[in-house]
Amino acid sequence: QVQLVESGGGLVQAGGSLRLSCAASGRTFSSYAMGWFRQAPGKEREFVARTRWSGTSTYYADSVKGRFTISRDNAKNTVYLQMNSLKPEDTAVYYCAEDRYGSRPILAGTRASVYDYWGQGTQVTVSS
Repeated sequence: QVQLVESGGGLVQAGGSLRLSCAASGRTFSSYAMGWFRQAPGKEREFVARTRWSGTSTYYADSVKGRFTISRDNAKNTVYLQMNSLKPEDTAVYYCAEDRYGSRPILAGTRASVYDYWGQGTQVTVSS
């Protein structure tokens, strides 16, 4: 059974930075992919970023491109989301998720329904 545990959320002023972590227990393979999603109150869960444990096939939502960076530490089974230049509209609960089919086309990889395991989420609040 895979467990994903997010951490690193908090309250930050606009323009600030946060780094989220997602620690994965259980076995991981380079062919798997990890994604970050977020959900604001009253809104649907939306895709943020995705990468494979191999470090390939990394891509971002347009809304965060150039500000957020997804990375991974295979030795620690941990995926990170570095968030810079934060805006109030980035306020949401952030979730990490694992997709055991890492070779999906880009559009498919942005859909929450294709991910097999999810973390419990961590709150990010950006004040103006």
